[in-house]
Amino acid sequence: MPSFDEVLKEAGEFGRFQKRVFFLLSQTGITFSSLFASVVFLGQAPENFWCRIPGAAELSERCGWTLEEERNFTVLPLHLGNKSISGECERLDVTWDTSVSCTSPLARYGNHSTGNLPLATCHGNWVYEQPHSSVVSEYDLVCANAWMLDLSQAILNLGFLAGAFILGYAADRYGRILIYLLSCLGVGICGIIVAFSPNFTVFLIFRFLQGMFGKGTWMTCYVLVTEIVGSDQRIVGIVIQIFFTLGIIILPGIAYLIPTWQGIQLAISLPNFLFLLYYWVVPESPRWLLTRKKGEKALKIMHDIAKHNGKFLSPHYSEITISNEEVSNPSFLDLVRTPQMRRNTFILMYAWFTSALIYQGLVMRLGIIGGNLYLDFFISGAVELPAAFLIIVTIDRIGRRLPFAMSNIVASIACLITAFLPEGIPWLKTTVATLGRLSITIAFEVVYLVNSELYPTTLRNFGVSLCSSLCDLGGIIAPFLLFRLAAIWLELPLIIFSILAAVCGILVLLLPETKGISLPETVEDVEQLPSHFGKCGKKRKHRDTNSYI
Repeated sequence: MPSFDEVLKEAGEFGRFQKRVFFLLSQTGITFSSLFASVVFLGQAPENFWCRIPGAAELSERCGWTLEEERNFTVLPLHLGNKSISGECERLDVTWDTSVSCTSPLARYGNHSTGNLPLATCHGNWVYEQPHSSVVSEYDLVCANAWMLDLSQAILNLGFLAGAFILGYAADRYGRILIYLLSCLGVGICGIIVAFSPNFTVFLIFRFLQGMFGKGTWMTCYVLVTEIVGSDQRIVGIVIQIFFTLGIIILPGIAYLIPTWQGIQLAISLPNFLFLLYYWVVPESPRWLLTRKKGEKALKIMHDIAKHNGKFLSPHYSEITISNEEVSNPSFLDLVRTPQMRRNTFILMYAWFTSALIYQGLVMRLGIIGGNLYLDFFISGAVELPAAFLIIVTIDRIGRRLPFAMSNIVASIACLITAFLPEGIPWLKTTVATLGRLSITIAFEVVYLVNSELYPTTLRNFGVSLCSSLCDLGGIIAPFLLFRLAAIWLELPLIIFSILAAVCGILVLLLPETKGISLPETVEDVEQLPSHFGKCGKKRKHRDTNSYI
């Protein structure tokens, strides 16, 4: 009665079949990262806008004013009267009617026209030189309503959080590929509705749902790829992160070529419908099928894998060892019921939270400083590419724990040094801060891999989804932590980031080394990781097993 890993080795651990599935599912990273970062381009602040004075529309039509002429009559008096006023969030407290002169609409106010006219706060009736080119101009998210743009990103992160729990649970109960396909369908449909939302409330509701389904596509495809390759090939879990970075790099190109936010939204949403074609080329995870007592289907998939890889399963592979562990609906208690699982869960949750908080905090701190938004965003994404390559060349040579710990420690040191470098050498501060971002990116990518390797098949998707939900919480907290602490002392956030990263670097050393081990199938396998696997990846013993014939 061979184990699944023995059958997989016979069928090919990373042959033509796995490479095809890996390449297809990796495209999900491009669409997910585009969704994740799209607010930068969907919510671009309009360059010129102002509050229209009551009656200005009718007067402008009668007088044949251009928008520039109307703006001069509306905004210029504000600058003349009070140079501290931008002329965007307030308007003259006057009303224009048909008796007003087309050439000097403020003439009847006499000397007031040079600066002493009363002002009023604008509560609507905004005018944009480029109407509906962004979410901001579409829903008037300016001045007193500017915070609503931040709310839309928080709502997306809440959607990610909900998706981690709901769809992570569903993938462990109903199957990886089913939830993946349903999530792709959900992202596409919700994306279209977001693009044509009649009001901001509908926009927020379906942006939340798009975030939920988007998280479902990303986490499920990641787990599925990890489960169909051998233990020595799970580096694909890092390679798939490159496609996430590619999405970040491609996004500014899409935004540059498409002038409206609706077009950008459709461009990043519609490709998800193409992923529905995977129904015919990507099978269910055979590991998951075995945990659900569906050994016959799992064996059929293994024969297909062997055939596509140009191999042939031995005749005695008519049965595969499967676990007798009772499969119930996964819950958080399952992740903390035993000592090793409990330690792994809490450390991984902290690592996810810290990585996301520091990563987003450093991105926001470095920011996109003037210049060309599209080019700056492209460069900021390209900085992340070396992270995956550094992991690839080190992780299978020295293991997971040391790079995981060292990346956090280096990030901690970089943040601390950056905080105390003098302002007179900005290039050095930027360089060290970029090193911190590169290091925390490595930690962010390693935690994906380690998380999937430290949970049994029966709980893997739920465990990865639940722990990674702390990433979304970190993303929500990051801007508040950054700006609140920076108001006290500009470099104080870096001190906090340094402390968080240092603690994380120490904690991850307490995790078992997973280099070269077989993926654990049961909770018992996880509990025996130190004694059975150690550093040599010894073969796991199966105590409570049965076979499917």
